[in-house]
Amino acid sequence: MFPTYYRELARAAFAYPAIDNHAHPLLTEEHRNIFPFEGSYSEAAGEALTDDSVHTLACYRSTFQLAKLFGLKSGEDNWEAVKKKRSSLDYAHLCKICMQPSGIQCILIDDGLSGARDFAEGYKWHDHFTFSPTRRIVRIEVEAQNMLLDLVRSMLYEVDPSTVSNLLVTFSHNFEARIVTCANDTEVAGFKSIACYRTGLDISTSGAKEDVEKSLLEAWTEYKETSDLQFKHKGLNDHLVRIVLRIAGRYRKPVQFHTGLGDNDITLTKSSPAHMQPVIKAFPETTFILLHTSYPYTRDAGYLTAVYKNVYLDFGEIFPCLSADGQRATVKQILELSPTNKILWSTDGHWWPETYYLASMQSRQVLYDVFADCVRREELTETQAASIIEKMLFHNSNRVYGLGLTPKLDIIM
Repeated sequence: MFPTYYRELARAAFAYPAIDNHAHPLLTEEHRNIFPFEGSYSEAAGEALTDDSVHTLACYRSTFQLAKLFGLKSGEDNWEAVKKKRSSLDYAHLCKICMQPSGIQCILIDDGLSGARDFAEGYKWHDHFTFSPTRRIVRIEVEAQNMLLDLVRSMLYEVDPSTVSNLLVTFSHNFEARIVTCANDTEVAGFKSIACYRTGLDISTSGAKEDVEKSLLEAWTEYKETSDLQFKHKGLNDHLVRIVLRIAGRYRKPVQFHTGLGDNDITLTKSSPAHMQPVIKAFPETTFILLHTSYPYTRDAGYLTAVYKNVYLDFGEIFPCLSADGQRATVKQILELSPTNKILWSTDGHWWPETYYLASMQSRQVLYDVFADCVRREELTETQAASIIEKMLFHNSNRVYGLGLTPKLDIIM
């Protein structure tokens, strides 16, 4: 017996416009092949990416879908053939055939990804592929690092234990002013922190001035020795996050946090959003967006969205990084407890237009599969299920980020 096909549900899952609440810029044509394309479906690096990730179900599924998109014949539907074909396509055409069927009406782009400034298009360039203007998400660690470099280079004295206190005062003041400027910028939809990568999500709600000064001095000393400035010092990192949370709450700008799924720079045990409970409590006026489905800590994230008014969950990056069964299981975990008005959709698209395509196609199919099961078991009506999907794809992000958009219903042809 064939399963029932739900037309109203299908229209919502496959044809409703989407707001991509978390993505990154595409590479320029000149740099389209600068990074290994295996990064389109995996967070691995080095040989774990190039040698091992190609044997994952995520890769096999991506291969099948991209081979079909590129019109490859049977026998040519392998990963190397896909890479060869994409490299032969005109870049503008490649971007168009990947972005057009995605149904993305608006993209919120974090343009602070390492390498974006040198190799990627600016965030406004992506308006070529959307019906509503692209908006910017400000990555706070990048803003802080650039500001510290500019500040110290303009100073007339050496940074050392005797002067670091003055430096901290000036740096904090300038950073606050910059965040306020961003919060007042209509192009900025929100902020993002990668504290998860740098020092973990156990962000302290207060910090001694001496600890912050020590962290600042350590960061600058390491920069002088390595010419690489990254804030991997907990006192300083937490200080910056607290500044942003306070200002963002005042100006009603959401703050995204990378949680869970990431590359091997992350300490996995510190990537669960459960560590954030104290800081969520401390800033009740600030909207927290937990990114990347918090995988594999999805249930932790769902719990936080259920018990804190100011916490929302993004269900991105699991498309296409997980197998299809893994994606369905994870979406079901989100729905176990999380209020459906607090779930936001994203592609985590980055570098390659195929990442937007794969995430869109796979997530829409999974939404249909999961909610069709709910309707079949009479846990939801078809109309209720379709309405929830529309909220997850579009309306929740539109409300949370204050975008003021009207869904363009004929976006997918």
